[in-house]
Amino acid sequence: MKKKQQHPGGGADPWPHGTPLGGAPPGLGSWKRRVPLLPFLRFSLRDYGFCMATLLVFCLGSLFYQLSGGPPRFLLDLRQYLGNSTYLDDHGPPPSKVLPFPSQVVYNRVGKCGSRTVVLLLRILSEKHGFNLVTSDIHNKTRLTKNEQMELIKNISTAEQPYLFTRHVHFLNFSRFGGDQPVYINIIRDPVNRFLSNYFFRRFGDWRGEQNHMIRTPSMRQEERYLDINECILENYPECSNPRLFYIIPYFCGQHPRCREPGEWALERAKLNVNENFLLVGILEELEDVLLLLERFLPHYFKGVLSIYKDPDQQEVCPLPGFKASRPHSQLQSPQRSWLAPG
Repeated sequence: MKKKQQHPGGGADPWPHGTPLGGAPPGLGSWKRRVPLLPFLRFSLRDYGFCMATLLVFCLGSLFYQLSGGPPRFLLDLRQYLGNSTYLDDHGPPPSKVLPFPSQVVYNRVGKCGSRTVVLLLRILSEKHGFNLVTSDIHNKTRLTKNEQMELIKNISTAEQPYLFTRHVHFLNFSRFGGDQPVYINIIRDPVNRFLSNYFFRRFGDWRGEQNHMIRTPSMRQEERYLDINECILENYPECSNPRLFYIIPYFCGQHPRCREPGEWALERAKLNVNENFLLVGILEELEDVLLLLERFLPHYFKGVLSIYKDPDQQEVCPLPGFKASRPHSQLQSPQRSWLAPG
């Protein structure tokens, strides 16, 4: 008769057919071995170190992503290599581009001061340098109500930056309506030359090649259209004697009603605005020097402008400002300047 096996702790052996598969019999200190460990769950010290290193790399990568404000460069290159990917769609847009300073420029151009030529240059430059050229189709409304000012400033401020806004409009105070004040630029010219330019423009248009210039002032009588400018001045026609008919100061003074009244108050306020808000106020008679300065001060807008302006191939696109017409006699220019001086 076989003798029963004895358990090491005393008593009969509870597992008469041997130790169960995968571990020792249950008991004190042996509960961890009740369920056998599968081969792929067994980790060596080397495997554990590899997992920790992978986790550390992931954490450092995540930290780098957050600090840099976007995905690492190599991920962007990888996306370009692989084509369309959902990586950026899942992790947000790339960091915003660094904007040049200033990124908001307003050219509130004065009429008959070569602004058409400058705007045509800007159209070429905007395509070349990639800035946002914002123009207006409104040419004859320079004075705005308060609501019109607010609406215009709102529309300008929401334009994609960097932008350059241009329109015939008197100075606008953006900060008055809670907006960021942009940098202003402008160009003026000799008042007599400006008067002459306007005089002939009203009668015969300009270089735009209109087939019928008469549409510009359809009510003008034929004899008035071909009126000699010297006679216009000597006979004191309203067009040639009203000093408030054509002025410049409000373009720098602003939208206040007193800015339209030639005098010391409007002049001083215009000077203050020029000092505080205008980067440059050029003179048309020195246009090449003005363009050179703009190229130096605002290279992200005007780089290469002087070369484009002087390029013979661009003369039809950007004709030189000026006119071919008779000028008033020299003895008549002094009285003209006296009443043109206030504005």
